[in-house]
Amino acid sequence: MPKKIIELFTDGGCRGNPGMGAWGACLRLAGQEKVLWGFVPETTNNRMELTAALRGLEALKRPSVVRVISDSRYLRDGMTQWLAGWQRRGWRTAAGDAVKNKDIWERLVTVAAPHEIQWEWVRGHSGHIENERVDALLNLVMDQCAAGGQAQEGEGWL
Repeated sequence: MPKKIIELFTDGGCRGNPGMGAWGACLRLAGQEKVLWGFVPETTNNRMELTAALRGLEALKRPSVVRVISDSRYLRDGMTQWLAGWQRRGWRTAAGDAVKNKDIWERLVTVAAPHEIQWEWVRGHSGHIENERVDALLNLVMDQCAAGGQAQEGEGWL
């Protein structure tokens, strides 16, 4: 019997960089979708991109086969090309600098470990339906949470 594949569509962004930011994620399995979102009053776009993937993977209840689809090359390349080198060099880049967002990268490594993950990049704002949806979600979150200025997270089923 073929394994069921969970699709995880993620996006993160901020207004100003750094500035207020949000992330959105949509998990899909067998026609069911669950959305997750969060708002942070002061952050960077890369932290939000990583957090979207982290929170999506944290929502999984058991080891799974997952396709993570993101418009962040930073996320995809970090997980598929750079991570082993960073860890080998003690969380240093090839240039010897400290890896930015190490706290989230370390959590991503831990939460990704039990899963079989394919990391995929899609061009942002290019009409990819699910990417446009999570982008719209995070922008709605920023619009609605900006006035309160407090970090928030939420989820729901579609």
